[in-house]
Amino acid sequence: MSDPCTGCELGHDGGRRRFFAVAAGMALATALPMRLLHALDRRNADVRYPIPIADSVSIDGQQEVILVRWTGKLYAFNLACPHQNTTLRWREDDKNFQCPKHKSRYTPDGTFISGRATRGMDRLAIRKDGNEVVVNVDTMFKQDVDLAGWTGAVVILD
Repeated sequence: MSDPCTGCELGHDGGRRRFFAVAAGMALATALPMRLLHALDRRNADVRYPIPIADSVSIDGQQEVILVRWTGKLYAFNLACPHQNTTLRWREDDKNFQCPKHKSRYTPDGTFISGRATRGMDRLAIRKDGNEVVVNVDTMFKQDVDLAGWTGAVVILD
């Protein structure tokens, strides 16, 4: 009778350390593709929202999007502060965004007011489609890197 372990990567002399090394490698090999698939799943991901009927701020924590309708314009922002990626908060009383970590403040259109940040909030690509707005969560414009893209990432409402 032939030995079923002959030719096996672990073999008889591989021992316990070899077994765990191979098992860890197999676990890593299966985990990496899942992470890559998740990352690819978000690539070019268009998220649709109804166009707000009045000036407002809404936050989609799952997609990490802040949607703002302000004075006839619609903006989509990344949820994180551009300074150190802390989740931004809307301050209704002051009508501005603030980073709770270092107190950077921004206007409703994402323009930097004060604090440790050095640029405006990161805008996401946005376009109108009928009664909805489509936000591409993978296309982000940074004010200090692409001013034209940042300035153009707005929907003018009728």
